[in-house]
Amino acid sequence: MTTPSATLIVVDDDPEIRELLADYLGRHGYRALEAEDAVALDALLEHERPDLLIVDLMLPGDDGFAICRRLRRDSEVPIIMLTASPDETDRILGLELGADDYLGKPFNPRELLARVKAVLRRCRPRPEAVTPDRARLVAFGDWRLDRVTRELIDAEGERHPLSGADFLLLQAFLDHAEQVLSRDRLFELSRGRPAPPLDRSIDVHVCRLRQRLGDDQEAGLIRTVRGAGYVLASRVDVIA
Repeated sequence: MTTPSATLIVVDDDPEIRELLADYLGRHGYRALEAEDAVALDALLEHERPDLLIVDLMLPGDDGFAICRRLRRDSEVPIIMLTASPDETDRILGLELGADDYLGKPFNPRELLARVKAVLRRCRPRPEAVTPDRARLVAFGDWRLDRVTRELIDAEGERHPLSGADFLLLQAFLDHAEQVLSRDRLFELSRGRPAPPLDRSIDVHVCRLRQRLGDDQEAGLIRTVRGAGYVLASRVDVIA
């Protein structure tokens, strides 16, 4: 019997889809729990600490947007949002609210499984990855980044936790400081896969990261290079 590698919660009001996904993920080694709506999810979260949520956008009561917005006030649990809407605006809004990835319905369960593995791989803290050539603490601008706890540290020493997606995007900028990175390159560095054609979700993530940094896109740390991409306009110094 496979040992569960992570606890997932599937939030979908369609019992057939919910049970299908939970069963499929369970057969691939995950502990998959089910919730039909935000109320059921809240009941689970009272005694569960999931590693990842899979949340349908269209739910009775609080929809996926409301769930994502509420969770991001005090939690950085990774969220994959499912949406049957062809409107790109819904996907962009989900990312702006803090979702780590999205998948359009209908989809192949194998693709969802691949997304789950990728998000968990990106978002789980991995202290063992901090080696002598990759210091734990680095400084840039008025900020420091703790790569083990995945927290930003401001000038007053206050710590600000980052979501997995924000951390990996910032990591890409720090590893390529003062280099212009195209949108496709940033997507590949932070997501671990090539960018889909015409996908502009990286713009949403950059905007979200700028907000975390209190950044001004013209004179701030992360600057837009018209027609080319983005650049972290700061040197990066190793602290410890």
